[in-house]
Amino acid sequence: MASPKGNPLRSRLDSAEPLFGGWCTLPTPFAAELVGTSGVDYAVVDMQHGLTGYSDLVSMLQAISLAGAVPMVRIPFGDHGIAQRALDAGAMGLIFPMINTVALAEDAVRSCRYPPLGERSYGPIRARLHIDIDTEWVNQQVLCLVQIETQEAMDNLDGILAVSGIDGVYVGPADLALSHGMPPGKSSPELDALLSRIVDGCRSRARIPAIHTLSGADARDKVALGYRMCSIGSDSVWLGSGYTQQVFLAREQTSEAAGGLY
Repeated sequence: MASPKGNPLRSRLDSAEPLFGGWCTLPTPFAAELVGTSGVDYAVVDMQHGLTGYSDLVSMLQAISLAGAVPMVRIPFGDHGIAQRALDAGAMGLIFPMINTVALAEDAVRSCRYPPLGERSYGPIRARLHIDIDTEWVNQQVLCLVQIETQEAMDNLDGILAVSGIDGVYVGPADLALSHGMPPGKSSPELDALLSRIVDGCRSRARIPAIHTLSGADARDKVALGYRMCSIGSDSVWLGSGYTQQVFLAREQTSEAAGGLY
């Protein structure tokens, strides 16, 4: 008997275990495959800042799935057409950037939920193979994460978290820091206070707190703050820093510690 289709992250998010993810900015299936086989629980194809277009997306989602990770996509800001196409192509979760208001959070829900919960058009071309065609079941399986990354979003945090149909938030720490007058990529008590406030809000609304991190060590720090999903750097970050370290080693020089956001 065939095993039930669905999103493997769903049952795991019901437990207390943290989930760690990869981030794909390079537009090649092999890079996505390498990320997917690294031991991550999920891998996100970044279509906002990454180099991937729709023509590359399907093969990258296939590579991630075959590697054993759960495929997700961060869509370009406000591009709800791509959101629906990414889901039809087999993405099991979407990250919506720059969600600063309740209205934008409601738009995100409409684009990734079938009626009556949303306005997603029916056409699960590849998704039928991995999630199913039953719309009620699919609505339960697809993860909808909205990004909190600005001062305006923090001002509207309670209302955004209350929007029916979102599963949680995904924190963009670089933009969150910038919008509050802090440099990106640097830890500070002020930034930690904002991150903790987001976790507290998620707990009060039974939402998933997720975040982008600089490194494995940074991910552990964010788990200690209460984050349930932590993406670790990106393929381009680790390719660049890893290769640089080896060249420095060959030259008997010392390089700076590796890490980065995207």
